[in-house]
Amino acid sequence: MFKSINQKYRMQSKLILVLLMLIFITSCKNDVKENTIQEKDLAQIEEVEKFEFGFKLNDYIVVRDTIRKGDSFGEILERNKIGYPKIFHIAEKAKDTFDIRKLQVGKPYTLLFSKDSLQLPQCFIYQPNREEYVVIDFQDSITQAYIKRKPIKYVEKEASGVIPHNSNISEVLDNQGLSVVLAYKMADEIYAWTIDFNRLQEGDRFKVIYTDKYIDDTIYAGIHHIKAAYFEHKKEPFYAFDFVTDSVKGMSDYFNEEAKNLRRAFLKAPVQFSRVSSRYNLRRRIAYYGNRVRPHKGTDFAARVGTPILATANGTVVESTRKGGNGKYVKIRHNSTYSTQYLHMKNRNVRVGDFVKQGDVIGWVGMTGNTGGPHVCYRFWKNGRQVDPFRQKLPEAEPISEELKLRYLEFIKSLKIQIDEVEFLKEDHLDEELETLVTQLK
Repeated sequence: MFKSINQKYRMQSKLILVLLMLIFITSCKNDVKENTIQEKDLAQIEEVEKFEFGFKLNDYIVVRDTIRKGDSFGEILERNKIGYPKIFHIAEKAKDTFDIRKLQVGKPYTLLFSKDSLQLPQCFIYQPNREEYVVIDFQDSITQAYIKRKPIKYVEKEASGVIPHNSNISEVLDNQGLSVVLAYKMADEIYAWTIDFNRLQEGDRFKVIYTDKYIDDTIYAGIHHIKAAYFEHKKEPFYAFDFVTDSVKGMSDYFNEEAKNLRRAFLKAPVQFSRVSSRYNLRRRIAYYGNRVRPHKGTDFAARVGTPILATANGTVVESTRKGGNGKYVKIRHNSTYSTQYLHMKNRNVRVGDFVKQGDVIGWVGMTGNTGGPHVCYRFWKNGRQVDPFRQKLPEAEPISEELKLRYLEFIKSLKIQIDEVEFLKEDHLDEELETLVTQLK
């Protein structure tokens, strides 16, 4: 019996051993096969030619870096084996094209080195911004310096949305994976004079036709321009179409479907995407003061400390100081009728006598003076008397000329059809699309 068991055990052991050997042999064959395939693939790989800045980079050793604190053009070349006599000669030749003293910390630069045994720098390329680059080419006896722009491609896109409960346009765009810059552009450039984006309501909706900018076809460079927009606020429609009014000066503006300018002389608010925490109220009572009437002749916009405060209209700064309960403040005289004041600033950005344009940053939100939290108290004068800016019929910008009006109405025909055909994308549609995607992945 024991002999039978031992024979059975030996047979099982042999079978296991044979199986292990087969697995090992098969694995080796696969490894050889894979190595053979890899070697074959490697033998077929050809070097891909790469061009940038007008150079075939394959012909050089390419070193990329950024300008660091204390760097100068001369120091960069000197630490890469170029002597100062040659550096001086290169700088002299380049000065009429680009001032090498204006290299900015953090900006990228590229050095192209020769592939010979010396490996000396042949060319210095500096990028002051994402679109432009400066080339200082000193590989030949004649140094060349020139400024060029990378190829730009504009792609037209469409977007839409509906404002849900307790939300805003920025959240709606963010939920769609779109840039919130669209919201800022609509709030600042288009509807700043007609819609208060701090007081949007549930059910308000929008559509927009815009262009995205790409550098070298692939590098996303942000939103370039809004061509047309539609915003429905409190059931009232607001169309906006961009139209060039002066081709020589490159001036354009936004007009509605009837060729009326959307701009007003004053912005609705001095800060972006804030909320009104206290309105103009001459009968306001405060419990802290025994429930006595303490008139509030300004409009408070709550915002984080450091939020930029904008001039709501063109004008001249007549006061920029700190005084009592006002804290740090700025007062602007716009004309013989209107003046505005901005209180409780953290810091001021203008001086008395400065001329400011609508939208210029004149200071930053703070808590100086008598204030229980960070905000700007916005005060508005008409004919020397403080009034509620929300109750004023503010003057409009200059209307379009009759000659341009006919051209404009013809220009917007196709744009209006296009934006009318854009469908509103609701939040629940996004949820449905997400559920469908998850199901497909499963």
